Amino acid sequence: MKRIIMKSVILLVLTVVPFTMAANSVASDDSLHTATGWQSPPDEILNVLHAPKLPWVWTAPDGEYLLLADPVTYPSLAELAAPMHKLAGIRINPVLNSYHGEHGGTYPRLVRAEDGTTTPLAIPTDAEVLDVAWTVDGQRFALTVVYDNHISLWVGTAEGKVARIENMALNPLMDIPVKWLPDQENLLVYCIPERGPAPMPPAIPAGPEIIEGEGASARSTYEARNLLETAHDDALFEYYTTSELVIVDPVNSKVKVLGEPAPYTLAEISPSGEYLLVQRLVGPWSHEVAWWRFAREIEVWDLEGKLVANIASLPLADEVPVHGEPMGPRSVSWRPTAPHTLFWVEALDGGDPVAEVPHRDRLMRLEAPFTEVPQEAFRAEHRILPWHNAWGAEDGMLMLTQYERMRRWRYVWLLDVDEGTSRLWFDLDEADRYGDPGNPVLHPLPNGHLVLRQKGNAVYFRGSGATEQGDRPFLDLRSLKTGESEHLFRCEPDRYEYFVAFAGDEDRFILRSESAVDVPNYYLATFGKKVNAAVGEPTRALNRVPITQFEDPTPQLREIEKRIIRYEREDGVPLSFHLHLPPDYVEGIPLPTVVYAYPQEYSGAATAGQVRGSTQRFMRLYGASHLYFLLQGYAVLDQTAMPMLGDPETTYDTFVPQLVADAEAAVAKAVAIGVTDPERIGVIGHSHGGLMVANLLAHSDLFRAGIARSGSYNKTNQPFGFQSERRSLFDARDAYIQLSPTFFADQVNEPILIIHGNDDSNPGTLTFQSEVFFEAVRGSGGTARLVLLPFEDHGYRARESLEHVLWEQLRWFDNYVYDAGTVTPQNSNLE
Repeated sequence: MKRIIMKSVILLVLTVVPFTMAANSVASDDSLHTATGWQSPPDEILNVLHAPKLPWVWTAPDGEYLLLADPVTYPSLAELAAPMHKLAGIRINPVLNSYHGEHGGTYPRLVRAEDGTTTPLAIPTDAEVLDVAWTVDGQRFALTVVYDNHISLWVGTAEGKVARIENMALNPLMDIPVKWLPDQENLLVYCIPERGPAPMPPAIPAGPEIIEGEGASARSTYEARNLLETAHDDALFEYYTTSELVIVDPVNSKVKVLGEPAPYTLAEISPSGEYLLVQRLVGPWSHEVAWWRFAREIEVWDLEGKLVANIASLPLADEVPVHGEPMGPRSVSWRPTAPHTLFWVEALDGGDPVAEVPHRDRLMRLEAPFTEVPQEAFRAEHRILPWHNAWGAEDGMLMLTQYERMRRWRYVWLLDVDEGTSRLWFDLDEADRYGDPGNPVLHPLPNGHLVLRQKGNAVYFRGSGATEQGDRPFLDLRSLKTGESEHLFRCEPDRYEYFVAFAGDEDRFILRSESAVDVPNYYLATFGKKVNAAVGEPTRALNRVPITQFEDPTPQLREIEKRIIRYEREDGVPLSFHLHLPPDYVEGIPLPTVVYAYPQEYSGAATAGQVRGSTQRFMRLYGASHLYFLLQGYAVLDQTAMPMLGDPETTYDTFVPQLVADAEAAVAKAVAIGVTDPERIGVIGHSHGGLMVANLLAHSDLFRAGIARSGSYNKTNQPFGFQSERRSLFDARDAYIQLSPTFFADQVNEPILIIHGNDDSNPGTLTFQSEVFFEAVRGSGGTARLVLLPFEDHGYRARESLEHVLWEQLRWFDNYVYDAGTVTPQNSNLE
């Protein structure tokens, strides 16, 4: 590969008013920096970018109805520029008392699964549906609806009648704001209480910003962004996060207030409907950690809002070990199959993932009236993952998942908390997609609490069904006794279909079906007779009746061909990429090629090389996707495997050599099969992928140019861990430096386009990372262009930003990749 040293620098910063950009450059090609203001890509790309999007779908628990809404995408830059508050890890829209930049869907309508009958809902056209909460029987629903100045509550019926609950504004900041009570008649709602105007900032600061530390233990870098800084911040945080808990009768709009307003982060009614589990934050507010580490009270109330019992008073968790857990009860919740019994998890290792102990966690239980000493129900050798746990529909069965960090291994246990028995059900490498049994299907009990969907002594599971030929989603019945599975449904190789929800009984379900050329639609699927099936294939025939009739909004994308290509790294590690070929591609002609990837960590080669995704997915392009290059005549290697092999303590010791070996193998394969011109290859990545791009340009000669977006280029700025790396800079100084391309910027001698949101809230990829890396490349004589997008976060959302990023990307590779050799570099050194 030719190496090019180009003494060219371009700095581009876009501003919202008057939509101009300032350029500082000494470029060899004036066309790269003469444009000013916001730019747009060609019409063929704009037509796809702004094509209608497919609807969002919320399915009723019984599968009888689907509620659809058309998503609102790509807000204007003016909207992102509107006032917001950055408070304790949250970006708050002060007008809505909600998340900044959040949007919902318009034109909500009900679709009956049986015959596809569609009933529009009479929601104002200028309002957007954010969320839907169904009753267990699917006959009623509650809508969270956003207006221009508040978020309201609407209720509706399966007949399509809807009504707004007046004089009520919801507060969605700390929890789901609307939940049905176990009686399925009333709603528990987080409301904004009566209050005055928001606290005003002082005319001058009350004093300097001061942070102290003395003898504190290390905290992960990921705690330090958008934190509270001043007393005014403290007042704003309390003002916007404070909710009033109320019970609403949607029939007569009666409202019952529970307790005093507070920053509630959890409110759950017991299955019996007699008690309320509440979690609320308590001050003083820390300026060193985000809100989820704040001190809190966990309590049980009665339904008059009176305190029954204090379950735990948890202190500020500001010294949690890296990748560890805070001490005390965590994930406190009701057992669905008992009237009023609480379960939670507690760490036994001090929350330290590297502590050598026989057991890391324990499962605790406390029954009403909550006055006894909590009982230990189970001790776990490894860390319990509460979000993977699920209760059985009967008796005391609990499916409990443990995670072994060093092996990256999952263990799924079956407990009977009534009998006190436990046994291992199955275990697997968490990265083993081919062997992954999927996730259990859950369904609500009459009280609304979710449990495992069972048939006799077996549990329904659904999963992606990864194979060497691509994903083939499935629905299985997994035996509780033997662990063996029966495939009830498995997607055919020439389509991509998956189970959505059962429709009434277990012989019918909602199916979502698509292919490379067929737009995704929903079907009412019915199991037929049992069939003689090969091992791993479905044992039941399937009949389908269409429910929806969505149409293809971008038929021009159906001309793109997709293939899964498998190959090996030099050391024998199996790899793969998804090859995308542009419309009208002529076989055998090498093309300019774009490589897109994101490095991921694995324990071994067997799982690192497993194929991800499917060529049968219906292609839809969003945002600043790299796949738009296909419409300009490029080939694209998507989901290019870039595995990092090793245990969690040492993976990053060999990050760069493994990265280069991964890229070399991908490029060699693309060239060998005749689709890629070896002299015209570009590489692009976002976030950790941006780090990948910079390192590949610094340590290899594989690519003509690169595009690095929102990356982190100097890991010493994250001294207490990143990704799965928990070692500190002081424990692994060499590893931190070797994978930081800022230290090797003088070796970046291919053109690099660096793009970053100018308000990145991801603590590991603060905007200055790109600014410093750009200066390092520039100061070393490299070719670089820095584009900072005003008001954009880690991902880019505004219409103006997305159009401009697409323009930048296309122009960069058109100049340095597609037309490679046509631009005469300054001080070139061609090998």
